Amino acid sequence: MASLKEVKGRIATVNNTRKITSAMKMVASAKLHKAQGAITNMLPYERRLHGVLTRLLGAEGAASCFTIERKVKRAALVVFSSNSSLCGGFNANVIKQASQWLDEHQALGKENLLVYPVGRKVAEALVKSGCPIQGDFQHLADKPSFAESADLAQGLMDLFARGEVDRVDLLYHHFKSTASQVLTREVFLPMNLSGEGSASQGGDYILEPSREELLAMLLPKVLRLKLYTVLLDSNASEHAARTMAMQIATDNADELLQELTLMYNKTRQQAITSELLDIVGGQMA
Repeated sequence: MASLKEVKGRIATVNNTRKITSAMKMVASAKLHKAQGAITNMLPYERRLHGVLTRLLGAEGAASCFTIERKVKRAALVVFSSNSSLCGGFNANVIKQASQWLDEHQALGKENLLVYPVGRKVAEALVKSGCPIQGDFQHLADKPSFAESADLAQGLMDLFARGEVDRVDLLYHHFKSTASQVLTREVFLPMNLSGEGSASQGGDYILEPSREELLAMLLPKVLRLKLYTVLLDSNASEHAARTMAMQIATDNADELLQELTLMYNKTRQQAITSELLDIVGGQMA
Protein backbone atom coordinates (compact mmCIF):
# COMPACT_ATOMS: atom_id res chain seq x y z
CA MET A 1 0.00 0.00 0.00
CA ALA A 2 1.21 3.52 -0.83
CA SER A 3 2.65 5.61 1.97
CA LEU A 4 0.80 8.57 3.49
CA LYS A 5 3.17 10.99 1.75
CA GLU A 6 2.55 9.41 -1.67
CA VAL A 7 -1.24 9.44 -1.26
CA LYS A 8 -1.16 13.02 0.00
CA GLY A 9 0.92 14.00 -3.04
CA ARG A 10 -1.56 12.33 -5.40
CA ILE A 11 -4.46 14.12 -3.71
CA ALA A 12 -2.71 17.48 -4.20
CA THR A 13 -2.01 16.68 -7.88
CA VAL A 14 -5.59 15.64 -8.61
CA ASN A 15 -6.87 18.69 -6.73
CA ASN A 16 -4.75 21.00 -8.88
CA THR A 17 -5.91 19.23 -12.04
CA ARG A 18 -9.52 19.57 -10.93
CA LYS A 19 -9.07 23.32 -10.45
CA ILE A 20 -7.73 23.60 -14.01
CA THR A 21 -10.50 21.53 -15.62
CA SER A 22 -13.15 23.37 -13.62
CA ALA A 23 -11.77 26.74 -14.71
CA MET A 24 -11.55 25.59 -18.34
CA LYS A 25 -15.16 24.40 -18.17
CA MET A 26 -16.28 27.82 -16.94
CA VAL A 27 -14.36 29.59 -19.73
CA ALA A 28 -15.71 27.21 -22.39
CA SER A 29 -19.22 27.62 -21.02
CA ALA A 30 -18.97 31.42 -21.26
CA LYS A 31 -17.70 31.18 -24.86
CA LEU A 32 -20.45 28.67 -25.66
CA HIS A 33 -23.10 31.09 -24.43
CA LYS A 34 -21.87 33.74 -26.86
CA ALA A 35 -21.40 31.30 -29.76
CA GLN A 36 -24.78 29.68 -29.14
CA GLY A 37 -26.44 33.08 -29.33
CA ALA A 38 -24.73 33.78 -32.66
CA ILE A 39 -25.76 30.50 -34.32
CA THR A 40 -29.26 30.60 -32.81
CA ASN A 41 -29.80 34.02 -34.37
CA MET A 42 -28.20 33.20 -37.73
CA LEU A 43 -29.43 29.67 -38.49
CA PRO A 44 -33.17 30.42 -38.80
CA TYR A 45 -32.41 33.38 -41.10
CA GLU A 46 -30.13 31.33 -43.34
CA ARG A 47 -32.64 28.47 -43.56
CA ARG A 48 -35.55 30.83 -44.23
CA LEU A 49 -33.62 32.62 -46.98
CA HIS A 50 -32.72 29.28 -48.55
CA GLY A 51 -36.38 28.26 -48.33
CA VAL A 52 -37.49 31.45 -50.06
CA LEU A 53 -34.92 30.83 -52.77
CA THR A 54 -36.08 27.28 -53.45
CA ARG A 55 -39.79 28.15 -53.36
CA LEU A 56 -39.64 31.21 -55.55
CA LEU A 57 -36.78 30.39 -57.87
CA GLY A 58 -36.64 26.62 -57.97
CA ALA A 59 -39.15 26.24 -60.80
CA GLU A 60 -38.32 24.36 -64.00
CA GLY A 61 -36.30 26.45 -66.36
CA ALA A 62 -34.58 28.48 -63.63
CA ALA A 63 -30.86 27.85 -63.90
CA SER A 64 -27.58 29.25 -62.65
CA CYS A 65 -23.94 28.35 -63.12
CA PHE A 66 -23.96 27.42 -59.41
CA THR A 67 -26.72 24.81 -59.85
CA ILE A 68 -25.28 22.88 -62.79
CA GLU A 69 -24.30 19.32 -61.96
CA ARG A 70 -21.45 17.84 -63.96
CA LYS A 71 -19.14 14.87 -63.85
CA VAL A 72 -16.71 15.27 -60.96
CA LYS A 73 -13.13 15.57 -62.18
CA ARG A 74 -11.93 17.97 -59.50
CA ALA A 75 -13.42 18.18 -56.01
CA ALA A 76 -12.98 20.48 -53.04
CA LEU A 77 -13.61 20.03 -49.33
CA VAL A 78 -13.98 22.74 -46.70
CA VAL A 79 -13.43 21.05 -43.33
CA PHE A 80 -13.90 22.67 -39.93
CA SER A 81 -12.07 21.77 -36.69
CA SER A 82 -10.72 23.66 -33.67
CA ASN A 83 -7.31 25.23 -33.09
CA SER A 84 -6.83 23.60 -29.68
CA SER A 85 -7.51 20.24 -28.09
CA LEU A 86 -9.21 19.18 -24.84
CA CYS A 87 -12.61 18.97 -26.52
CA GLY A 88 -13.26 15.23 -26.50
CA GLY A 89 -13.57 13.53 -29.88
CA PHE A 90 -14.45 16.76 -31.70
CA ASN A 91 -11.27 16.96 -33.79
CA ALA A 92 -10.67 13.23 -34.08
CA ASN A 93 -14.09 12.70 -35.66
CA VAL A 94 -13.53 15.49 -38.19
CA ILE A 95 -10.07 14.20 -39.12
CA LYS A 96 -11.41 10.66 -39.56
CA GLN A 97 -14.21 11.82 -41.88
CA ALA A 98 -11.84 14.06 -43.84
CA SER A 99 -9.56 11.06 -44.40
CA GLN A 100 -12.56 9.05 -45.52
CA TRP A 101 -13.49 11.80 -48.02
CA LEU A 102 -9.95 11.71 -49.42
CA ASP A 103 -10.13 7.91 -49.75
CA GLU A 104 -13.46 8.15 -51.59
CA HIS A 105 -11.99 10.58 -54.11
CA GLN A 106 -8.49 9.14 -54.43
CA ALA A 107 -9.26 7.96 -57.98
CA LEU A 108 -9.24 11.62 -59.04
CA GLY A 109 -5.63 12.00 -57.92
CA LYS A 110 -4.21 14.29 -55.24
CA GLU A 111 -3.70 17.10 -57.73
CA ASN A 112 -7.46 17.19 -58.32
CA LEU A 113 -8.43 17.36 -54.64
CA LEU A 114 -8.55 20.78 -52.99
CA VAL A 115 -8.86 20.83 -49.20
CA TYR A 116 -9.55 24.02 -47.26
CA PRO A 117 -8.97 23.38 -43.54
CA VAL A 118 -10.57 25.83 -41.10
CA GLY A 119 -8.81 24.98 -37.83
CA ARG A 120 -5.25 24.08 -36.90
CA LYS A 121 -5.93 20.52 -35.74
CA VAL A 122 -7.30 19.26 -39.05
CA ALA A 123 -4.71 21.28 -41.00
CA GLU A 124 -1.86 19.62 -39.09
CA ALA A 125 -3.38 16.16 -39.55
CA LEU A 126 -3.81 16.67 -43.30
CA VAL A 127 -0.26 17.96 -43.76
CA LYS A 128 1.07 15.01 -41.75
CA SER A 129 -0.82 12.60 -44.03
CA GLY A 130 0.76 14.19 -47.11
CA CYS A 131 -2.37 15.96 -48.34
CA PRO A 132 -1.75 19.43 -49.81
CA ILE A 133 -3.97 22.13 -48.30
CA GLN A 134 -5.25 25.37 -49.77
CA GLY A 135 -4.57 28.50 -47.73
CA ASP A 136 -4.46 29.23 -44.02
CA PHE A 137 -7.83 29.75 -42.32
CA GLN A 138 -6.89 28.78 -38.76
CA HIS A 139 -7.85 32.14 -37.26
CA LEU A 140 -11.45 31.73 -38.43
CA ALA A 141 -11.93 28.79 -36.06
CA ASP A 142 -11.43 31.07 -33.04
CA LYS A 143 -12.83 34.32 -34.46
CA PRO A 144 -15.56 33.71 -37.07
CA SER A 145 -15.66 36.57 -39.56
CA PHE A 146 -18.39 37.06 -42.14
CA ALA A 147 -16.11 39.09 -44.41
CA GLU A 148 -13.39 36.44 -44.54
CA SER A 149 -15.80 33.50 -44.81
CA ALA A 150 -17.58 35.38 -47.62
CA ASP A 151 -14.23 35.78 -49.40
CA LEU A 152 -13.64 32.04 -49.08
CA ALA A 153 -17.14 31.30 -50.38
CA GLN A 154 -16.62 33.69 -53.30
CA GLY A 155 -13.33 32.02 -54.16
CA LEU A 156 -15.04 28.62 -54.24
CA MET A 157 -17.88 30.02 -56.36
CA ASP A 158 -15.38 31.48 -58.83
CA LEU A 159 -13.58 28.13 -59.14
CA PHE A 160 -16.89 26.36 -59.70
CA ALA A 161 -18.14 28.92 -62.23
CA ARG A 162 -14.91 28.61 -64.24
CA GLY A 163 -15.17 24.82 -64.24
CA GLU A 164 -11.97 24.41 -62.22
CA VAL A 165 -13.92 22.53 -59.52
CA ASP A 166 -16.94 20.32 -60.16
CA ARG A 167 -18.10 19.79 -56.59
CA VAL A 168 -17.54 21.39 -53.18
CA ASP A 169 -18.37 19.58 -49.94
CA LEU A 170 -18.59 20.88 -46.38
CA LEU A 171 -17.60 18.85 -43.33
CA TYR A 172 -18.43 20.27 -39.89
CA HIS A 173 -20.21 19.67 -36.59
CA HIS A 174 -23.80 20.88 -36.35
CA PHE A 175 -24.69 22.22 -32.90
CA LYS A 176 -27.88 20.63 -31.55
CA SER A 177 -27.31 21.09 -27.84
CA THR A 178 -24.50 21.26 -25.31
CA ALA A 179 -24.49 17.46 -25.12
CA SER A 180 -25.01 16.77 -28.83
CA GLN A 181 -22.99 17.89 -31.85
CA VAL A 182 -23.71 16.07 -35.11
CA LEU A 183 -20.87 15.58 -37.60
CA THR A 184 -22.37 16.74 -40.90
CA ARG A 185 -21.23 16.41 -44.49
CA GLU A 186 -23.17 18.22 -47.19
CA VAL A 187 -22.81 19.59 -50.70
CA PHE A 188 -22.03 23.29 -50.99
CA LEU A 189 -21.75 23.39 -54.79
CA PRO A 190 -23.59 22.67 -57.01
CA MET A 191 -26.51 24.11 -55.07
CA ASN A 192 -29.74 22.14 -55.08
CA LEU A 193 -32.87 24.22 -55.68
CA SER A 194 -35.24 21.27 -55.85
CA GLY A 195 -36.68 22.00 -52.41
CA GLU A 196 -40.03 20.52 -51.39
CA GLY A 197 -42.84 22.23 -53.26
CA SER A 198 -40.53 24.57 -55.18
CA ALA A 199 -41.19 23.56 -58.77
CA SER A 200 -44.87 22.87 -58.32
CA GLN A 201 -45.50 26.23 -56.68
CA GLY A 202 -43.29 28.29 -58.95
CA GLY A 203 -46.25 29.52 -61.04
CA ASP A 204 -48.05 30.96 -58.01
CA TYR A 205 -45.73 33.96 -57.86
CA ILE A 206 -45.16 37.02 -60.00
CA LEU A 207 -41.49 37.89 -59.81
CA GLU A 208 -39.99 41.32 -60.42
CA PRO A 209 -37.36 41.46 -61.79
CA SER A 210 -37.17 38.16 -63.69
CA ARG A 211 -36.46 34.80 -62.08
CA GLU A 212 -33.03 34.71 -63.73
CA GLU A 213 -32.06 38.14 -62.34
CA LEU A 214 -33.22 37.21 -58.83
CA LEU A 215 -31.34 33.94 -59.05
CA ALA A 216 -28.14 35.71 -60.09
CA MET A 217 -28.51 38.19 -57.22
CA LEU A 218 -29.66 35.91 -54.39
CA LEU A 219 -27.72 32.70 -55.01
CA PRO A 220 -24.25 34.14 -54.23
CA LYS A 221 -25.66 35.82 -51.12
CA VAL A 222 -27.19 32.55 -49.91
CA LEU A 223 -23.93 30.67 -50.53
CA ARG A 224 -21.84 33.25 -48.67
CA LEU A 225 -24.30 33.19 -45.79
CA LYS A 226 -24.27 29.39 -45.77
CA LEU A 227 -20.52 29.19 -45.27
CA TYR A 228 -20.63 31.76 -42.47
CA THR A 229 -23.47 29.86 -40.76
CA VAL A 230 -21.46 26.63 -40.94
CA LEU A 231 -18.49 28.46 -39.41
CA LEU A 232 -20.66 29.65 -36.50
CA ASP A 233 -22.14 26.17 -36.15
CA SER A 234 -18.71 24.57 -35.87
CA ASN A 235 -17.54 27.22 -33.41
CA ALA A 236 -20.53 26.65 -31.10
CA SER A 237 -20.03 22.87 -31.37
CA GLU A 238 -16.38 23.19 -30.37
CA HIS A 239 -17.18 25.14 -27.21
CA ALA A 240 -20.01 22.72 -26.36
CA ALA A 241 -17.70 19.73 -26.81
CA ARG A 242 -15.03 21.34 -24.63
CA THR A 243 -17.57 22.25 -21.95
CA MET A 244 -18.72 18.62 -21.78
CA ALA A 245 -15.16 17.27 -21.86
CA MET A 246 -14.07 19.51 -18.99
CA GLN A 247 -17.23 18.68 -17.02
CA ILE A 248 -16.50 14.95 -17.40
CA ALA A 249 -12.85 15.51 -16.43
CA THR A 250 -13.92 17.48 -13.34
CA ASP A 251 -16.40 14.75 -12.35
CA ASN A 252 -13.71 12.10 -12.78
CA ALA A 253 -11.35 14.16 -10.61
CA ASP A 254 -14.03 14.38 -7.91
CA GLU A 255 -14.46 10.59 -7.93
CA LEU A 256 -10.70 10.05 -7.82
CA LEU A 257 -10.39 12.51 -4.92
CA GLN A 258 -13.00 10.55 -2.96
CA GLU A 259 -11.11 7.30 -3.56
CA LEU A 260 -7.75 8.85 -2.64
CA THR A 261 -9.18 10.48 0.47
CA LEU A 262 -10.60 7.14 1.58
CA MET A 263 -7.24 5.49 0.89
CA TYR A 264 -5.45 8.23 2.85
CA ASN A 265 -7.74 7.82 5.85
CA LYS A 266 -7.34 4.03 5.82
CA THR A 267 -3.56 4.29 5.54
CA ARG A 268 -3.47 6.88 8.31
CA GLN A 269 -5.68 4.70 10.52
CA GLN A 270 -3.46 1.69 9.94
CA ALA A 271 -0.37 3.75 10.78
CA ILE A 272 -1.94 4.99 14.03
CA THR A 273 -3.06 1.45 14.96
CA SER A 274 0.42 0.12 14.26
CA GLU A 275 2.00 2.81 16.48
CA LEU A 276 -0.46 2.06 19.31
CA LEU A 277 0.36 -1.64 19.11
CA ASP A 278 4.06 -0.82 19.26
CA ILE A 279 3.50 1.35 22.36
CA VAL A 280 1.39 -1.31 24.07
CA GLY A 281 3.90 -3.98 23.15
CA GLY A 282 6.76 -1.89 24.55
CA GLN A 283 4.94 -1.33 27.87
CA MET A 284 4.18 -5.05 28.24
CA ALA A 285 7.78 -5.88 27.62
